[in-house]
Amino acid sequence: MNEIIDYIITFLLYGNTVAAKWVGYTANESEWENYRVVIVPNGHLGKDIVMPELDRCAVERYAVVGRSASPEDEAIIRYVIRTDIVYNTFFFISRAEELINTQRDEHGRFLAKYSILGQNNRLMIPTVDEYARMLMKLLDLPLPTPSFSQIYLTHDVDSIAQYRHLRGALGGVVRGQWREVLASQKDIHNDPAFTFSWLIAQDKQVEKAECIYFVKDTKGQGYDYPQYQLEGKDFSTVKQLIENSGAKIGWHGSYYGDEAMRRLGDKASELHRSHYLRCSIDRMQELADIGVTNDFTMMFPDHVGFRLQTTRSVRWINPKTMTLTNLVLHPLTIMDCTLSNTNYMNLNEDEAYFECQRLFEKVYQNGGEIVVLWHNTNPMGNAYHRSLYPKLLEMLIDN
Repeated sequence: MNEIIDYIITFLLYGNTVAAKWVGYTANESEWENYRVVIVPNGHLGKDIVMPELDRCAVERYAVVGRSASPEDEAIIRYVIRTDIVYNTFFFISRAEELINTQRDEHGRFLAKYSILGQNNRLMIPTVDEYARMLMKLLDLPLPTPSFSQIYLTHDVDSIAQYRHLRGALGGVVRGQWREVLASQKDIHNDPAFTFSWLIAQDKQVEKAECIYFVKDTKGQGYDYPQYQLEGKDFSTVKQLIENSGAKIGWHGSYYGDEAMRRLGDKASELHRSHYLRCSIDRMQELADIGVTNDFTMMFPDHVGFRLQTTRSVRWINPKTMTLTNLVLHPLTIMDCTLSNTNYMNLNEDEAYFECQRLFEKVYQNGGEIVVLWHNTNPMGNAYHRSLYPKLLEMLIDN
């Protein structure tokens, strides 16, 4: 338990291990004189899971009493935080809420509308980062420099071609698109879903971005359809383009949670995103168990916002076992489908741009990570994905 408490306090202080020693997590007033800031536990951490308080934190000054206080100690202003921000931070970064709220959609996903965040209009407020800023101010520490600590431009490769598998080709012929089908069969570069060269050209404009293509390694059945052959000529063409661009390849985990994967390479198996953004406590533990170290799934599929209530990557704590794992969760900032899909936010292009701008500003203010998900198949359609994506990258470049 102490490991988890120490990690959370250090995380709130942006990794400042020295300042973390100035913060106490105790209700024992006789110990308060040893710290500059005391956080009073609410008694739930490691015992049970309750909904956190979302109201303004209760903070008060207190004086050092007793012989152990030196003149230097007495000159330091000390504070006690009555709201248990350690427990609240644990609640959000562990996704403990999903253990006590059993609502799920038809895909088994926990949606924003089910969450305390969605129901209280708190999706766009990174509460954990607000705790961090408050704590740093009380300790008279400099606040994080406004910046993007990292930019990840990521692409889920659900399909590499529209007309180069049987169902797609037959569908194209039925719709009278036989010329497009023939052109695709002749050369995969002619296929409308083969947007990789375009994506690579766009991404190269953001010089400091790290680009990742999440590739499926599934049986290709049900919601995993279609599956491309990783040993085939078509995927070899895609892989060569990706690798030549300097981007990385990650693993796009099956919709059905079958974690028995063929290795795409050590680096690829360390990077993961679940298909359909399906994730659960048990699934995340499976990922940690097989050695996945970086997961990019964490976002509500139905609405933009901060599912972890932080803009920064964070080590996942299993709320069932109260174990601090080595699985790092990277908050997903934006998914293209969430913005435009009629089942989700159903925004027009101007509205989508505005929402992305709001998110980027919050991330920038808190020195967090930007993680953008743009499917390679979406820029081929009639929606605004092809025109909006370059605008978002320009917004990142300007910052």
